[in-house]
Amino acid sequence: MEKNYDDMYDMIIVGGGPAGLSAAIYMSRAKYKTLVLEKEKFGGQIVITSEIVNYPGVLSTSGTKLTQDMQKQAESFGTEFKLEEVIGLDMSGDIKIVKTNIREYRTFGIILALGAYPRQIGFKGEKEYKGRGVAYCATCDGEFFTDMPIYVIGGGLASVQEGAFLTKYSNNVQIIVRKSEFNVPKIISDEVLKNPKIKVHFNTEVKEIWGDNILKAIRLINNKTGEERVEKNNGGIGVFVFAGYAPNTEWLDKSIEKDEGYIITNMQQETNVAGVYAAGDVCIKELRQVVTAVSNGATAAVAAEKYITAMHEKLGIPAFTLTTTRSKKVLNPAITQMDDAFLSQEMIDQLVPVFEKFENKVIINAVLNESSLALEMSSLMDEIDHLSDKLVATKSQANKEEMAPYLELLYADGTPSGIKFYSMPGGHEFNSFIISLYNIAGPGKTISAEDEAKAKSLKSKTNIKVLISLHCTMCPDVVMAVGKIATLNPYIKTQIIDIAHFNDLKNKYNVMSVPCMVIDDKEVYFGRKTITQILNILSEV
Repeated sequence: MEKNYDDMYDMIIVGGGPAGLSAAIYMSRAKYKTLVLEKEKFGGQIVITSEIVNYPGVLSTSGTKLTQDMQKQAESFGTEFKLEEVIGLDMSGDIKIVKTNIREYRTFGIILALGAYPRQIGFKGEKEYKGRGVAYCATCDGEFFTDMPIYVIGGGLASVQEGAFLTKYSNNVQIIVRKSEFNVPKIISDEVLKNPKIKVHFNTEVKEIWGDNILKAIRLINNKTGEERVEKNNGGIGVFVFAGYAPNTEWLDKSIEKDEGYIITNMQQETNVAGVYAAGDVCIKELRQVVTAVSNGATAAVAAEKYITAMHEKLGIPAFTLTTTRSKKVLNPAITQMDDAFLSQEMIDQLVPVFEKFENKVIINAVLNESSLALEMSSLMDEIDHLSDKLVATKSQANKEEMAPYLELLYADGTPSGIKFYSMPGGHEFNSFIISLYNIAGPGKTISAEDEAKAKSLKSKTNIKVLISLHCTMCPDVVMAVGKIATLNPYIKTQIIDIAHFNDLKNKYNVMSVPCMVIDDKEVYFGRKTITQILNILSEV
């Protein structure tokens, strides 16, 4: 009997940042069956960088654009991508097992491109004012601090770059550096030091911060002289923390050798376990930049090719088949003639494979008023009406008493799904909007059996508002999670709200960072959260 290898891969890459994406490109182009697993978002930490000007051959781009292009390139060669969290590895045999929160996969090789996450410093008030003055992403939250004094904590490249970015919103940006100089090339530090909107304090640390509903004061201390000073602003201040990163390796067992959390590799990116490689910021290295991450990924992939070929020969398993063709749908002329069309041909190309998987129709009803946002939503409905027979686009007039405009998602029979978008599905929210449609149409995005059971077991009627910004890289995770919960449980209703169009809610909940999750207009939670974390919160409501 012929054995089934459908669930087996030549290479599984854990992590969807630049290192993982580069490895995927090289593996798939060499005709090796490759899967990339990512627990949160493809692109990694670089997506929070608004401008990249030092990537060879690219004059200027953003972290999001660069990694999106990498993913498309890998997909064109046949790489598969899945949003699943890897929770365990069995690396003991020739065929290795990768365990996720959804299922198990078999593979010959593994590339650990796990990346790193921002460190918190731990000064007094940091935790208490997270989301109400303390932030960790300038691209996501910078606009909330327009015309306020902004303090950037850290002396590395991230603090310098993000400090310069924040001058778009404030003429008073102060960079607080613990050491006597920046830990960046002189040409970069010189640019910062001569910027009239930036003031730099060396040998300085944050001792504490405080305020009331929002952050209003900061106490700084000179670590050489011991001199302290307090700076206040009744209109609020912002504190952006860029104190380096910690490797995302706590979950790995001791079979992989590490040094202070970072994975030890040789020049070929090989770990101490045969067939297991590491790449990117999770490795011991002098320079942590996107260009070195990409180099690590390519090196690991090339090194793995000989190993994987040897495993096929040793075990007598034939080469796997890759699918590299991608279907395209030509836009209806009614759309191509729209000069200001929201959906580009490129977006349509991405959507077609998703819509083909829909088991049922989905109704999108635009509830409109006289606002500019309503006009955008109305135009979007006109475009969607030509897009797929699985989508039904309708329009209705908002009542004067209700908050509007919004896009309500309904099942094919007209039953509300519990999901409303008070936002255009653009920016980083485009994917979460499409995933919401997919969850309603079926089969939907798979989650763990434990999380699904917990979602269905909730018995209290609950309203969840998720306040977002289309620039926010952390918001889609929360949006997709609450949307999935709503499709599993009729007691849960969720509103996805672009805070740029509903400024009164920003003031009502004292929001200075997104994502912000408001449960039943009472409990407020800031920051990225997994579906498991959200379910734990809802279980206590």
